Amino acid sequence: MKILFIGDIVGSGGRMAVKELVPRLREEYACDFCVANGENMAAGNGYSRSCMSELTDCGVDVFTSGDHIWDQKEWPGAIVDYPNVLRPANLPSIQPGKGAGTFRTKSGLTVGVVNLLGRTFVQVPSDSPFETSERLVEELRKETPFILVDFHAEATSEKIAMGRFLDGRVTAVLGTHTHVPTADEQIFPKGTAFQCDVGMVGARESVLGRSIEPVVSKFLTGMPVRFPVETEGIRLCATLVTANENGRATAIERIVRE
Repeated sequence: MKILFIGDIVGSGGRMAVKELVPRLREEYACDFCVANGENMAAGNGYSRSCMSELTDCGVDVFTSGDHIWDQKEWPGAIVDYPNVLRPANLPSIQPGKGAGTFRTKSGLTVGVVNLLGRTFVQVPSDSPFETSERLVEELRKETPFILVDFHAEATSEKIAMGRFLDGRVTAVLGTHTHVPTADEQIFPKGTAFQCDVGMVGARESVLGRSIEPVVSKFLTGMPVRFPVETEGIRLCATLVTANENGRATAIERIVRE
């Protein structure tokens, strides 16, 4: 089993890169399944129907999210129409959508995907991602040995702790949210692939996908300012995880395309 994970998709430039590059990557690496974090795809904030329509048949099987999941006003009412879009599972249960599920590959294999939100330095109220993951992973393991966890979190310590917590119980724990790819990809002793952050699909010449000057001004002056999304010079960051028939990771590789 080869699972391709695409980092945070930022704005229209990110969407264009996904449409162009993901089908090529799937063919190049003979990928069975693809997951992408899309929570910044709508002008840098959240999801929208038009963005999802644009990404139909782009090669992504499941989209995950994070703290920006509800930034677009239409999305709470729209997410139920998109069963392949997950919101963090540890958000209050009254919120629409789902945070985990099983999905079929073209060859008929089943893959479980879990979306979690970290709590350290994250200002969105949520339940314990550790307790939530334990419950969901136990349920998913009854259906498939292939389970990927997108842990959308700020603190590297929280991400590493989650990876160690789930080692041997899931195929991979891959981090999102900080938009910067980390060089710590590894396979833990019990067979779980891990990386603190996969990175983003966004402009190389930017600050986390946003125009440089406004962000620098905000840090310099402390005054409110808008952060436009950069649309040129897009770099796609992804991670490829290979697993055996028992769902244990055998390889993990960072991928960058421009």
